[in-house]
Amino acid sequence: MLKCFSKINIFYSTSKLTTIFKSVIGYYLHDLSPFIVRFSESIGLRWYGLAYVAAFVVAYFLIKRFVSLGYSELKKNQLQDFITYGAICTMAGGRLGYMFLYNFDEFLNSPLIFFKFLDGGMASHGGIFALVLYTYYYSKRYKVGWRGIGDDLCTVAPLGLFFGRMANFINGELYGRKSNVPWAVKFPEEIREPNFISPENLSRSDLRNSLSQLNLEYNSSNPLIGENSVVIEASRENENVQNILNEYLNARHPSQIYQALLEGLILFIILMVIRYKAPKVRHGILTGIFFIGYAIFRIIGEIFREPSDGYIGNLTRGQFFSTFMILIGIIFVASAFIWPRRNKSESKL
Repeated sequence: MLKCFSKINIFYSTSKLTTIFKSVIGYYLHDLSPFIVRFSESIGLRWYGLAYVAAFVVAYFLIKRFVSLGYSELKKNQLQDFITYGAICTMAGGRLGYMFLYNFDEFLNSPLIFFKFLDGGMASHGGIFALVLYTYYYSKRYKVGWRGIGDDLCTVAPLGLFFGRMANFINGELYGRKSNVPWAVKFPEEIREPNFISPENLSRSDLRNSLSQLNLEYNSSNPLIGENSVVIEASRENENVQNILNEYLNARHPSQIYQALLEGLILFIILMVIRYKAPKVRHGILTGIFFIGYAIFRIIGEIFREPSDGYIGNLTRGQFFSTFMILIGIIFVASAFIWPRRNKSESKL
């Protein structure tokens, strides 16, 4: 009885703290710009692009360190080309994966949309699969162990995922489900949703009526859905727009940050600890752990993420495709014991 009362008391206290937090501080209204430097309405240096550059630069120096320590089968004179072509394959695979997995009908009708990178649309599953094919091709051409160089890339890949997810947060995209946790965020991108409904069950037309009083200059007949939304742009600087959106937007989980920490930072730490504690670990084990770890963390992250691309059965698309990555990971781990191969250093595995 005492335990039950304690649980009720803790729940009440937590709810009360959340209410106080909301009333005193309020939820953060996302107002970050996707541009670091902007040259025109759609052209500039974007955080998302910087995330890709940072990922590949860090990957280069980390794998260079692996080479110098004898943890890698690569040679120093191979490293630059290996990373450069790997970067190209990752971006092409990520884009193609998005087209096939999330936007296939439109891609089938207009294949040239593949080249519209500025419109966004990348799939991490596609980028990872492209890297698997690339490392296989590279290993055959230059006579190095496929699983060995795969381990190199898979050890550093989570940092790329970390940078990418943080860029998603800065862009205000791929946001989470509705929530009342104290750290929830209101994302202006929500007004692009076709079935947008505010916390008070107010509709898109109600929002437009409220915004019409501000005399914003619209570029289209329906600016809340258009690509160049004046409302979202104004929400980063216009205090009046911010006040209105604060009333209409739903507070949501910052799921991009959850995923950045899970499939990015935490997975990276796990793989790096294994890499340094067991430098002669059998080839394929690190790759397998990456696939399994990424899939598990992605499945967990999707619980908090708004399923904008629908479901396959009871699973979101991200969860569904991740289940196959667990199987691939198990195959890599099994291969490490069936066809063992190691690096030159001493090992514990």
